[in-house]
Amino acid sequence: MVNLTGVVLKSAAYFSKKLKEFTEGRRDLFPKLEKAIDPSKDHIWVHAASLGEFEMAVPVLKMLKNKYPEHKIIVSFFSPSGYKNKKKHPLVDHFTYLPLDSKKNARKFLDIIQPEMAFFIKYDFWPNFLNELKAGKVRTFLVSGVFRKDQAFFKIYGKWMRSALEAFEHFFVQNKESEELLNSIGFENVTVAGDTRFDRVAAQIEADNKIDFIEDFKDDQLLVVCGSTWPEDEDLMLDFINNSSSIKFIIAPHEIKPEKVEKLRRHISIPVIKYSEKEDRNLKNYRVLILDTIGLLGRAYSYANIAYVGGAAGNTGLHNVLEPATFGIPILIGRNFEKFPEAQRLRQLAGLFSVKDKDEFTAIMTSLYTDTDFRRKTGMISGHFINSNTGATRILEEYL
Repeated sequence: MVNLTGVVLKSAAYFSKKLKEFTEGRRDLFPKLEKAIDPSKDHIWVHAASLGEFEMAVPVLKMLKNKYPEHKIIVSFFSPSGYKNKKKHPLVDHFTYLPLDSKKNARKFLDIIQPEMAFFIKYDFWPNFLNELKAGKVRTFLVSGVFRKDQAFFKIYGKWMRSALEAFEHFFVQNKESEELLNSIGFENVTVAGDTRFDRVAAQIEADNKIDFIEDFKDDQLLVVCGSTWPEDEDLMLDFINNSSSIKFIIAPHEIKPEKVEKLRRHISIPVIKYSEKEDRNLKNYRVLILDTIGLLGRAYSYANIAYVGGAAGNTGLHNVLEPATFGIPILIGRNFEKFPEAQRLRQLAGLFSVKDKDEFTAIMTSLYTDTDFRRKTGMISGHFINSNTGATRILEEYL
């Protein structure tokens, strides 16, 4: 019988770049996996839907490497964005795409990797894979899980999905609501452990965050780092930036295509320089630094006095507010953050401010800039929020 999903995806790939990557990435998946996997070794399988879930998995991967140093760790992704960006990582022995969820694919995948344990991060529940794990009696865990009452598991018609959840030896969930929902359908093997992302970002403080050129650029002045910005975010900020004479700004656009970076640059009227042209320049002479590169934003937040996190001014989705919060600084975001509980909680605590337009952005930024005590207290709230929510990885480790 032809797998209808596979046929549809292959056809759709002609019209979508992302779907093309999705299908091409899975081409010859099993032969590649058979070549890469040594059947004489012990393996642990960790599945992450995409890049965001992989970041959540990093503290878990570190713990697993320390606890089971002889085991090889295999990480699978469902989306191309995760796989493309993490083809190598010191904590991972093998990266692979997850095959489409059919009984045949699940059985073949598990026959090749033969995992002793399997960890699913947050969600991405694939019934055939879970059923095969259950049949093979593989210890299987959900880490930083989140459940909502509108999911199929909790509907009258969701019995077949609920049965797949029986594969999990234990559920480590983020909140009480998830625990109660699982209890309501008969699962008592649940622990509210929290979100491993807090462990991930808290570890950043202990890392080496030094960046010499940012120190030169900051020049002991107040610095605002604007991370993962989209054009809608930049529209909020530009008036304030262009009228600031004693504040420095780092802007890290989400998209760093040259034409988009140049468009942003043309709208900045104070001295501005790009990362790619910083060599042999006196960075102290510039007021705005555009990071037209990737991999520096997390460390750049360590130099910030205030942060703006992009994505919520439009509808692309709010980016990670926990990264700047771990450094104990005030955070500004746009107004569309209803689906981001950590931002909602931080706003309720008054460690984060949501702004709907450029006037609100200017008003909040002016208050934070001029009132040192207000800025310090707001930042302390952010830092405490991170510190009080760490420990999810430790709870998992203690169970294992």
